[in-house]
Amino acid sequence: MNGYLMQQQTIILGKDAFVESLSLENNYGVAFESNDETGYFYAIEIDNKTKEQRILDALHIYEIEEISKEKKQIDIKIIWTKDWLKAALILDDECHAIFDFEKHGGYNINEFPPPNSFWTKEERKLTDELIQQLF
Repeated sequence: MNGYLMQQQTIILGKDAFVESLSLENNYGVAFESNDETGYFYAIEIDNKTKEQRILDALHIYEIEEISKEKKQIDIKIIWTKDWLKAALILDDECHAIFDFEKHGGYNINEFPPPNSFWTKEERKLTDELIQQLF
């Protein structure tokens, strides 16, 4: 691995879960949130003065009803690169999403939702090349 494992947690599908990881070197963070319907991964910016958090981007990760038939729980990991400018969401040892804070990019498997108008600057496709840069 070419980075730091900052969070690891097992969650029960269909129950509310929130896993957050803040960069140790800048004012960025990421969070994974799951409820009884969906799972989303968020890019966050933290105001240096007020410590208020602003969501920069959101990536759809799953629909509970699509995966809960096969699984009851998921192991979640959040990994940051050594420069603290990329963060990845790993579910059961498979990369599902990456945020690149330097390039203002959010990438996931299903490429949903479309890029937003104020932060995301590239397509959403999570490629093997992006994943290999991280690991």
